[in-house]
Amino acid sequence: MSSYAQNLTQASDLPVYLKLAAVTMIWGGTFVAGRFLADSLSPLFAASLRFSLASLALLLFVRLARVPLARPSARQWRQLALLGFFGIFFYNLCFFYGLRYINASRASLIVALNPAVIGLASWLLFKERLSRGKVAGIVICIAGAGWVIVSRNPQLLAANTDAWMGDLLIFGCVLSWGVYSLFSKELNQTLGPVQTVTYSILLGTAMLWVTGAIRGELSIEALVSLGPQQWLSLLYLGVFGSALAYIGYYDGIRTIGATRSGVFIALNPLTAVILGALLLGEQLTMAMCLGGGLILVGIYLCNKPLAPTLKKGI
Repeated sequence: MSSYAQNLTQASDLPVYLKLAAVTMIWGGTFVAGRFLADSLSPLFAASLRFSLASLALLLFVRLARVPLARPSARQWRQLALLGFFGIFFYNLCFFYGLRYINASRASLIVALNPAVIGLASWLLFKERLSRGKVAGIVICIAGAGWVIVSRNPQLLAANTDAWMGDLLIFGCVLSWGVYSLFSKELNQTLGPVQTVTYSILLGTAMLWVTGAIRGELSIEALVSLGPQQWLSLLYLGVFGSALAYIGYYDGIRTIGATRSGVFIALNPLTAVILGALLLGEQLTMAMCLGGGLILVGIYLCNKPLAPTLKKGI
């Protein structure tokens, strides 16, 4: 492949990169929004409300865009149920209950393993080629994310005796997001990102509500007592952090693949730190900036086109 063709490929992928960066910035903001809800609702009830709003937003978007909802086959329904279970239901259970045992910084350090898990699983399950550049990019992204998180909270490794349970649950988030990212490929091509996200979120939301009802965590009193700030946080989490962000992420997977899309998740702690500094007055240090620089270098290496000699061997 000529250098001109490589530059053309990079230029054509630029909108996808910008979209994935925007998705990560939105997800970084969910940490800030989540803080405003932490003391108001139980974790399971908050997740149920969040994805109920996401479901309404997606259905409204589909209607306004005049996109007719497809009728999935029995096989596609099973695949969508798998995505809804792992990407919505199981992920949120692991995340919210894991944070009962460990702090958010320690959890972020574990979640930063997402790009490596997605890349390794893509190589093992789908034989996706991992060049040295991609491997180096993933490693540098994880190092940069770890640096950002540790510099933000140097005491994050100090934990209680039950921390292993929290670590295990948060790692469940990593595994469930890997499933959600990797096993969407066929549905993304047949149903498209919008319908895949819509159906999987509808199914996952139903699972959350049923579980919340069984556990007795649904409370009308808690819902009525929410103030404007909490409702704005829920709207942000549901409409932007779930509906729109999930569509953007799945569209990225369809265009450039799970590994190259997944590496953008390393930006999550960086954007959370920056938004925390802008909106919550948290301190932004030079170490955090250097860690952010490493993340950007890693993303570049992971998405850099293969050299012509490598392309010939594929």
